[in-house]
Amino acid sequence: MQRRDILKEMDYVMETYCEDCFLRHHFRRTYGKTYAHRFCIQHCTVGENLKKIGQTLSNYY
Repeated sequence: MQRRDILKEMDYVMETYCEDCFLRHHFRRTYGKTYAHRFCIQHCTVGENLKKIGQTLSNYY
C-alpha cells in the first residue's frame, strides 16, 4: 500500500464517520475541543481504527 492510498483511506474514514458525529459535536460544545479530540482518539472505535491506519503510515517510513 502506498502512502497516498493510506492517506486517502484515512480521509475517507474521517469524512464518512467523523464529519457528522453527534458525540464529537456534543463534547466539543460542552467540554471543548481538547476533550472531544481525546475522547475520539481514546474511546471511539473510529478513532482507534484511525490510529491503526496511522501506525501503518508511520511504519511505511
